Amino acid sequence: MNPKQKNKGLSNKVILITGGAKRVGAAICRMLHKEGAHLMIHYRSSAFEARALQTELNLHRPNSVAIIQADLINIEILPKLVNETVNRFGRLDVLINNASSYYPTELCKIDEEQWQDLMGTNLKAPLFLSQAAAPELRKNNGCIVNLTDMHIERPKKGYIVYSVAKAGLVTLTKSLAHELSPEVRVNAVAPGPVLWPEDNPQFNEAYRQRVIAQTLLKRIGEGNDVAKAVKFLIYDAPFVTGHVLAVDGGRSLNL
Repeated sequence: MNPKQKNKGLSNKVILITGGAKRVGAAICRMLHKEGAHLMIHYRSSAFEARALQTELNLHRPNSVAIIQADLINIEILPKLVNETVNRFGRLDVLINNASSYYPTELCKIDEEQWQDLMGTNLKAPLFLSQAAAPELRKNNGCIVNLTDMHIERPKKGYIVYSVAKAGLVTLTKSLAHELSPEVRVNAVAPGPVLWPEDNPQFNEAYRQRVIAQTLLKRIGEGNDVAKAVKFLIYDAPFVTGHVLAVDGGRSLNL
């Protein structure tokens, strides 16, 4: 298949991605944009990174990328993300629920603010944003891809609320696959050790080497590894729905 044939089916796709300004989100944006998609990139506080990514991608294809700021915990504004996307590009084909809060919560120290934040960004926002996007996605036979975590089956110690939220996101993925069928496919990607968290002393060199040793492929992944999985579920898997695709180098088999 030559590049022109490959891109023909992608050039009219419009994708809304949450938390797309940096790290894995930015890798997903770059890959899907390269394949011809138009993007609405959501960010919460990473305004500088969002504008820089928008400028970078629009240099390759003018007016193909827009950005929007929102705090996803405020569900009243979630329909605005869908409406702004449709107003800007005329349609919505794909929703990628990528935004996430991630930090430890030891059982004896969990408070309601942490619960609201971690459950809000990792579970509540994907639910209500999917609800807002559903009519447009149904109209266009679109799809949803959720970003969950390899620890959904074997929770990471000290991260109880995050683990519960991501496990809930898997159930939400499967529930939405039922609710939105047959028009809309809903799947998830469960990354493993991909891009170490920034400025977190827990992820020191000893920790990193231990994780690599536990990973069957003996290395950590890259943002593009997750992006390729997302692209596969969007464009190359028309008969796949309700599925969680692990991108963890086999580490979940070796915990």
